[in-house]
Amino acid sequence: MEITTDDYQVGYIPETATFKYQGFLRLNGMEAYQPIIDLMLNQIQPHEKMTLDLRELEFLNSSGISMLSMFVVKVRQMENVQLILLGSNQVLWQTKSLKNLQRLMPSLKLEFS
Repeated sequence: MEITTDDYQVGYIPETATFKYQGFLRLNGMEAYQPIIDLMLNQIQPHEKMTLDLRELEFLNSSGISMLSMFVVKVRQMENVQLILLGSNQVLWQTKSLKNLQRLMPSLKLEFS
């Protein structure tokens, strides 16, 4: 399962329950992000560890950050899903914004490399 355009790629690796993001995500408004959030929500399974690998996502606009926030809240409501975010110390938006997602879900594991 994958969404690919000239600017970005979002793919799901079922064997590891990992979403991998690459490129520049700068869609206009939350409606434009709906296919991505639908892809993510359809893969949430209770009693599972889920990883969002954002290390190769170089840009994410405010609507995209809102999309991630909505996803984190949905996962938090399920209670039995462990969420891990992988970020890069080399990407400025990640060092600033991903920590805010941890405020929405204190059990969220945040790893930077």
